Amino acid sequence: MTRKHVAQGVGALALIVVGVVAGVTWTERHGRGQPAGGGRTSGVSTGVVADRGEAKSDEAVEVALTLEAVERAGIKTAAARNAPARATLTVPGTIMSNAYRDTKVNALVGGVVRQVTVELGTAVTRGQPLTVIFSAELADAQMKYLAMQAMLNADHLKLERTQKLVTLGAASRQELEEITAIHAGHETEVAAARQRLLLLGLGPDDVSRLTDASHVVSEVTVRAPADGAVIARGVNPGQVVGAGQELFTVTDLSTVWVIGDLYEKDFTSVRVGNEATVTVPATSATPLRGRVAYIDPRVDPATRTAKVRVEVSNKGGDLRLGMYVTLSFESRSGGHVTVVPRDAVQAVGNHNVVYVLVEGGEGRFTERVVKLGAALGESLEVLEGVKPGELVVTTGSFFLRAEAGRTRSGG
Repeated sequence: MTRKHVAQGVGALALIVVGVVAGVTWTERHGRGQPAGGGRTSGVSTGVVADRGEAKSDEAVEVALTLEAVERAGIKTAAARNAPARATLTVPGTIMSNAYRDTKVNALVGGVVRQVTVELGTAVTRGQPLTVIFSAELADAQMKYLAMQAMLNADHLKLERTQKLVTLGAASRQELEEITAIHAGHETEVAAARQRLLLLGLGPDDVSRLTDASHVVSEVTVRAPADGAVIARGVNPGQVVGAGQELFTVTDLSTVWVIGDLYEKDFTSVRVGNEATVTVPATSATPLRGRVAYIDPRVDPATRTAKVRVEVSNKGGDLRLGMYVTLSFESRSGGHVTVVPRDAVQAVGNHNVVYVLVEGGEGRFTERVVKLGAALGESLEVLEGVKPGELVVTTGSFFLRAEAGRTRSGG
């Protein structure tokens, strides 16, 4: 019995091994020979479809619209045109104030600064107080004016009495002439003293109120001579200043200067009156347009460059003094190039495209890959892809890009 059981166990084990081997062989054979049936739901199939989609994304497509759809989308076209070829010269520049609009504020009288009412960068208007100066010199000038005014009044009364005495025969004509000359001399002295007070900073109303010693003032207010911003301040309270000393600089920043350097080889490319573009690398603001106002006739012997000055508008105050900017000048280089409006160009993947109206086919537009060159104002230079005279879509090109994307994806 034992031998019989052992033989049965060995036979059963052999059958199990044979079954396993046969099953593995059948699986391998059917797995190798199976077509893409299982691949329909596998990741391999998805990759194939993606590859097809990527291949189709590079293909030029044509978009066909009904006339009603064209009108509803507001599609407009413009002809690609020839334009003179231009070369662009770029140099670094620095923002400076318009020196012609800088106003120096000086002390008209010596004294001690009592108060300063503005700080650097403060926007001021014409006539606004900037500082108050205590001045003994101003007080002395007013006292002299009062003394001369009193002498003039006395001479005037004496002249009137002499005129009456001459009429009565009690005074000679010579006496009247002498008194008249003295009176005229005192009038001139009073006028000079009054003018001196105005030059020392008193206003006409202040002088008119100066009738006696009780109206003498020892402080003078220095006011802003023009609208602008304070870009320099040279005084503080308690400081002693002299007549003619510079106290502040007020400048109008509505326009600023951009100063750059031109090398000798570029002198023939840039002329006074040429347009220039100012780009601020530190911001994403739209480039500003200006004109070359001045080119220094002198060449720096160390750098072999000459200064070029461009004046630009700064109404918004975005340009700050001392900022670094980029100056670009455009000059004709001979020949012609093809240009299209900026809004005709759309980006599709890694390409720039335009949509060209198919000749003789209303409502049919073909997508055309283009190679762009330099920007020329509101137009872009096209090096390849479009010929002069072809009609490209401007308004509505974004809509056509979306339609082309749907056509490309089979939607």
